[in-house]
Parts: sequence; structure tokens; C-alpha cells
Amino acid sequence: MKLVLQLVTEGSVTIAGSVKGSISQGFVALVGFGPDDSEAVLAPMADKMLNLRVFEDDNGKMNLSLLDVGGSVLSISQFTLYANCRHGRRPSFSGAAKPDIAAHLYDEFNTIIAAKGVNVETGEFGAEMHVKIYNDGPVTIILDSDEVLAKGK
Repeated sequence: MKLVLQLVTEGSVTIAGSVKGSISQGFVALVGFGPDDSEAVLAPMADKMLNLRVFEDDNGKMNLSLLDVGGSVLSISQFTLYANCRHGRRPSFSGAAKPDIAAHLYDEFNTIIAAKGVNVETGEFGAEMHVKIYNDGPVTIILDSDEVLAKGK
């Protein structure tokens, strides 16, 4: 599982000319799944995201988490996070999870976040979306479950 987290002052997703979801302070989370991902990665990755101390405290230090600031998440499915660009000029996406598996994992991931009391807005899996991201800082963090959940490191 890969997450690209962008700390935002606001973000929104539009599908077919209509706003599907929008947030103020929080994360726009681009969410992708690989073929070996399972439900086992979802809760630990959600926990990591929600508890990352990347929001500023009163002293201007990155010391607060999304949970601390009461932020929201705009979750966008993003299979292109698994693009393989090693050969040629056209990326291969064969390293992404199959759509039916990824759709299920994406829905479950969002359910886990919401169960923690966090407002979660979403795009639509597989849809053509336009995402507005007002990156704050700018702060962009990449989380890869192969690294985050690696044992013994």
C-alpha cells in the first residue's frame, strides 16, 4: 500500500462537474494498492497516517497529528502510484492491485479512518476526477507499507 499525504488548508474532488467531496484542514491522501496488499495493512497504515506529527503547534513546530488538530481526510484512489517507468516511455501499471481487490481495500481503509472519528471525504473509485489541493507548507509525506510495516528495522 502506498499513501501520498499532502497537508492541506483545503482540498476537493470534482467528478463530472460536481463536487463529490471537500475538506478544510487535513490531508489529501492519494491511496494505492499493490497485488500483495491485504486487509492486514489497512489499520496500521491508517494509524500511522492519523498519528503523524506534521501539523504545527503554537510554537510553529511540527508536533501535532491529524487527530490532535481535528483534521479531515480527502481520500482519493490512485492506482498510478504503482507505475513502473523503468522501461520505455509509457508507464506500466501491472504492479497495481486488480480493480476489484483495490476497490474493496480502498473502501475498508476509509471505513477504518472514519471509525477513528475522523471526517473522511472520498472520490469515486475508478472515476475520472479533478482534485484541488491547497498544499500547506508545502508538506508532502510518502508512506509505503513495505517500509512502514517492515519488521526488525
